[in-house]
Amino acid sequence: MKEPTYIILYVSDMPVSMAFYTNILGKAPVESSPGFSLFVLESGWKLGLWTKQEVKPAADMTGGGAEIGLMLDSQEAVDTALDYMSAMQAKVIQAPTQMDFGYTFVVLDPDEHRIRVFCPSEIVR
Repeated sequence: MKEPTYIILYVSDMPVSMAFYTNILGKAPVESSPGFSLFVLESGWKLGLWTKQEVKPAADMTGGGAEIGLMLDSQEAVDTALDYMSAMQAKVIQAPTQMDFGYTFVVLDPDEHRIRVFCPSEIVR
């Protein structure tokens, strides 16, 4: 079996979520319909947004059960990302803090999916 390369988030409002991730990722989806949008990332990973009312079989849980991690290369880049995401009205649930693995903060997207932005400890000086 191959390694995973695809993640799908269930969303309530496709236009709102699509705009949020277009801004976060700095790119438009490569595929978009009323019920689904697909972003192809530089790493080759794919991020799909699927309207939760259309998911089959129906999902028991949405948002908050996992995290999307965005690794950056400096503490300053993490602080800049926080300013950017805050301006997009992302809800901050963990202010920037130093943890065992690095400097980090966590925000929620419009459907309360967690996004952790961090710089690994070996980079933080």
